This record gives sequence, structure tokens and C-alpha cells, in this order.
Amino acid sequence: MRPCVVLLFVVSLLTLCEAQGTIETPVFVLKGRDLLLKLHADPPEKFIFVDWKINKTVALVRFRPSGEPNVLHNVSGGLEFPERFSVTLKNLQEADSGVYSAAALTFKGNKPLAEYKVTVQGPVSPVELTVDRVDSNSSESCDLHVTCRTHNSHINSTFRCVDQNCSQERGERPEVTTSGASLQVYLLKSTIICNHSNQVHWTKDFNTAEHLCSSNTAPPFPLVWVTAIILTPVVVVALIVLLCYRRKRIISDSRQIFNTVYEDPQEVASAPPLNQNSTYSVVGLNAQSTQPESIYATVKKPGRSSIN
Repeated sequence: MRPCVVLLFVVSLLTLCEAQGTIETPVFVLKGRDLLLKLHADPPEKFIFVDWKINKTVALVRFRPSGEPNVLHNVSGGLEFPERFSVTLKNLQEADSGVYSAAALTFKGNKPLAEYKVTVQGPVSPVELTVDRVDSNSSESCDLHVTCRTHNSHINSTFRCVDQNCSQERGERPEVTTSGASLQVYLLKSTIICNHSNQVHWTKDFNTAEHLCSSNTAPPFPLVWVTAIILTPVVVVALIVLLCYRRKRIISDSRQIFNTVYEDPQEVASAPPLNQNSTYSVVGLNAQSTQPESIYATVKKPGRSSIN
């Protein structure tokens, strides 16, 4: 029994060593980039060809032992051969994704030399982190309800901040978008991060949780602001009406003063009989002057009568 066990063990080791060159290597490439495919092992002696295939069925290129390539099938952006038995896939597109494998053709059969599982991915779309609601009972604590959104998906989460120490209450699990990317919102120290990523590209939007909590804290008496907003137009209208009323009152008073007619002084129709021993003077208005003038009469002293 022991020789059989040893023989089986040796065969298993040989099979494992030969299979090491066929371990599938996952490779992710950004759309439009190039990819170099190299052999994991050298071809065996006295090989006939080295073939690169797609999905193990479509022959891509065949190398002669001298290293001269013969292209059998092309990819979207073309092929280049910078090294012996190596292939550079140019300007890859999503349609170029697949399993690329290399094998050496010998008289004993095919020997695998390399295998790559190539996935071509495009850039992910931008994301936006928005604060939907802030629940706050004091300036020391608040609950932040946020949304991490991209063009075809979104994820919600809640963060609680107490005395400038924030933690994520819910929404830690990432959301897988329709394009296969991951959409996630999480807390890193005191920063809320909204991340949209795949294996080759990512976009982020972030904000500080403490800043959001302090800047969005609700005022203790929000009714005051509402009242001020409502009363402001009323006060403005009242001031305009008051100014118009005062202006109209001033104009009315001015017109009343301008149209007032005062009584003109009239001449005396008749004068009382004069005393023989008295001399009077009639005081009248000066026709050439609007201001009254006083005219005094010269009184002559009567002469002395002679005594007979």
C-alpha cells in the first residue's frame, strides 16, 4: 500500500506544479487603457507554437519559436508585441472582456503557460452627498439624515453626533448599482464620505459631520423668523402709506395758505364834524406801497388875539 500512496503523492505534486501556470489571474482594466499579457512560465524545449486564445476557443495570435507573431483575431484597439511571446491589448473596451490564455503546443500535447481573466470597466458616475434632515435638540447633539446619490442609484444613512463625537446609526451596507459598481456612505473620523467605485475607478463626495450638525441646528424659536418674514412686507406697506399721507397733507396745507384772501382796508365815507379849535389829519394808504405809512399833520399854534 505504501508504494501506491507515494506514487499518488508524486503524481499530485507534478500535476500541481504543471497547473501553477494555469492559475487564473483576475485583471481589471479601465476602459480605453492598454494591457500587457505576459507568460507565467517559459515554453518547454522543442515546442512548436505558443498560442494566445480568448475564452479558450478563439485563437488570438500564434508565435513561432523565433518569436514572430501571426495575428489570427484582433481586438477593438489592436495588438502590439513589445516582448517575446507577450501581447499588449490596445484601447480595451467592455466587449474585450474575457479569459485570455497562453499555451505551448508540443508533440506531447498542450502545456498551459498563462491565463488571465480580464474585466474591462468604464469610469463610474459622479456622486452627491446631500443632507435631508437635521434633528437637533441642543447645540451639543444632532441626528444627520443624509443621502448618497448617483444617476441610477442612491443609499440613505443616519449619523448621530454627541459632544462632537459622531457615529453611524444605520446605512453601513453598500448598494450595488446597475453597472456593477458599489455605492457606499460611511464615516471616517468626523467626515461623512459618499463613495461610488468599481475596481478601476471611483468618485467621492464628503462633508464634515460636526460642521453639518452645527450649521444646521434649528433655532430655539423658529416662530420668530416666520413672524419676521410675514410682518416685513406689512411694515413696508404701512410706511409707504404713511409717507403718502404726510405728503398729501403737506400739499393740502400749502394750497390752503396760498388761496387765503385777507380783507382790504376801506376808506372812511364821512368824517365827524371838526372842532374849531382842533386840526385833524386823514391817514390813508399809499397807493404805491403795500405797507401802511403814517402821516402826521403839522399843527400850527394860533396867534395871540389883541385886547381891545
